[in-house]
Amino acid sequence: MTRAPLQKIFITCAITGNLTKPGQTPHLPITPQQIADSALEAAEAGAAIAHIHVRDPETGQPSMDLDLYREVLDRIRSKNAELIINLTTGPGGRFVPSQHDPKVAGEGTTLMVPERRVDHIVALKPDICTLDLNTMNSSGQVVINTPENVRRMAKVITEAGVKPEIELFDSGDIALLHDLVADGTLTGPLLSSFVMGVKYGFQPSPETVLYARGLLPANAAFTAIGIGRSAFRMLALSYLAGGHIRVGLEDAVYIDRGVLAPSNAALVEKARRIAEDLGAQIANPSEARRILGLREAV
Repeated sequence: MTRAPLQKIFITCAITGNLTKPGQTPHLPITPQQIADSALEAAEAGAAIAHIHVRDPETGQPSMDLDLYREVLDRIRSKNAELIINLTTGPGGRFVPSQHDPKVAGEGTTLMVPERRVDHIVALKPDICTLDLNTMNSSGQVVINTPENVRRMAKVITEAGVKPEIELFDSGDIALLHDLVADGTLTGPLLSSFVMGVKYGFQPSPETVLYARGLLPANAAFTAIGIGRSAFRMLALSYLAGGHIRVGLEDAVYIDRGVLAPSNAALVEKARRIAEDLGAQIANPSEARRILGLREAV
């Protein structure tokens, strides 16, 4: 399967994530105001979508607090109603086996019933939310997303009128995606992303992008995401392979070799420059809404 580069692509900015540590960069947004301001600055730089996690303002640790999500969304929407909001549903799927008994959860386990992982989606109804299909090793933990739990989360998401972005970490995840399409759990047009550069998942290379793209259901939109040092290489490859692009402090804290990115906006500016130099046209949020079949901003 071949695909020419798209006529127009959108940029997603992943604002803060849940794995980037405040100690890695002083520029990581932590508080709801910092996260919202960073998303708004990224939009000014050319991002059509802001991918949002929230953090405990006191500790900087990942959080699932509904009030924090609500404050971030309210702050963004009060100043930019067009910007597409993409909320994570990744937290709540990690298991750490205890040393004395591996079937007993140890410190760091966040595993919870799937419906709780999407409570904030039902309450806030963002434009998009992620839906991870991976079960994999991750830094001494196991991320667990069983097919049945994915189906339960997908049901809540679709009933809330929110578009899922299907996050794919390896080829088996795409096999599961096909099953979810076949049984009607997911319906098109599909939005997907390949997460590349996580140690035990897809490795970032041109071959991987083309391989993953070839496994997708027909007409599925995709973004190839590079983690760490592969971030800018992968966004170029994503565009050239017919996909969209993503950057942000969730994915990489450096804007150049040994140079910390001063902001998410700076990462977006560089990403936009690379894409436009390759011939891309960048969609604004309104155009991205039409590309994705999303409702108009209100």
